Amino acid sequence: MRDVTIARNYAETLFELASRAEGVEGWGELLDATAAAMQAPKVESMLMSPRVHRDEKVRIVSDALREAPRPFVLFLVALIRRGRQYLIGTIADEYRVLADDKLGRVRASITLAREADPLTRQVISERLARAIGKDVIAGFVTDPAILGGTIVRIGDQVHDGSVRKRLGRLRRQLLG
Repeated sequence: MRDVTIARNYAETLFELASRAEGVEGWGELLDATAAAMQAPKVESMLMSPRVHRDEKVRIVSDALREAPRPFVLFLVALIRRGRQYLIGTIADEYRVLADDKLGRVRASITLAREADPLTRQVISERLARAIGKDVIAGFVTDPAILGGTIVRIGDQVHDGSVRKRLGRLRRQLLG
């Protein structure tokens, strides 16, 4: 089975646990923070080392997450005991997809030619949300090469409204 499929199964299990505890959003943030911590070079090398016994890995992670909900910690313990701790980043990504779907939102990457002020970011996000009928979590990227306009990526879809694209289209029409 592919790692993404395995990670999706774990994410679905964690999502179910979070839903029962009415903590989908909070657990998602906790999972993201845990994934980031577990992927830090020193922590990752300890977690992946065959020299460190699994019980010791479980103890270290459990101690670090003393304040976390017990089902969340037990989930991580099961992950470590099965030797799947390397999947934590992918599980976090899959969990985010599930949470976004349940909460009726999408993540969009918006590329602009120059840095946008907070008001412009808000207006773009609101108009995009109105256009697609879902809440939008927007990530903004600056790329001067597009010259102007915007490029919006939502999942696999790309909507290119950049000046560079329009000039390329005009060039092809003039040469054709």
